[in-house]
Amino acid sequence: MRSGWGHLAGAVVALALPAALHAQAYQCRTPQVSRVPAVTPDAPRRTMPVTGYTMALSWSPEFCKRRAEDRSHAFQCGGRSGRFGLVVHGLWPEGGRSWPQWCEAKAALTPAEVRGAMCLMPSERLVARQWAKHGSCMVQRPAQYLKVIRILFGGLRLPDYDRISREEGLTAGRIRAALVDANPGWREDAIGVKLNERGWLEEIRLCYSKTFRPAPCAPSRRGAKDTAPARIWRGL
Repeated sequence: MRSGWGHLAGAVVALALPAALHAQAYQCRTPQVSRVPAVTPDAPRRTMPVTGYTMALSWSPEFCKRRAEDRSHAFQCGGRSGRFGLVVHGLWPEGGRSWPQWCEAKAALTPAEVRGAMCLMPSERLVARQWAKHGSCMVQRPAQYLKVIRILFGGLRLPDYDRISREEGLTAGRIRAALVDANPGWREDAIGVKLNERGWLEEIRLCYSKTFRPAPCAPSRRGAKDTAPARIWRGL
């Protein structure tokens, strides 16, 4: 069940802080996009009231560690169009114990909209999939979904995780605390930290209420415990 766009826009704009509306990119040159990738649902459609949101931020150096030569990830990982730190994986509506997904889309995503999102979400297929699976359950049009993402991301001040990666005794709790220190009003229980099986940072998940206030993450979003040893790949 989609929440009203007016409610979304008003709540998000009220929380936005002045900041750059780019991903944590060392540089980014948007590519030409001639078509929107086709996306096939991999699970049944599920509609339900939205109870909150999660914005997932992927740590690009870890994602690209084994994908530098993968042509399907050339924009994000090839190094010829830019280098990235934290990028947006997606904005996901939550539904209590589950989540809505693959709702009926009232409008089609356009190549221009995909291109405009590429410095935040550096993959055409990623933009298309996140809109089809998640955004379609939030708002009527893809431009609205992408606008919410830009406002939320633009309201964050991102820590220098490249520098933090050099600290001895790094833990998941330190990764959370660094984001809270940079963003007054955030709280550590509203931040999920996903580490892979070897303890490397993969993703940071920011949990929001229906009114886009920081809210405690569900256990499935919380990820690693504060005491878990962590490492951050710098892409070297």
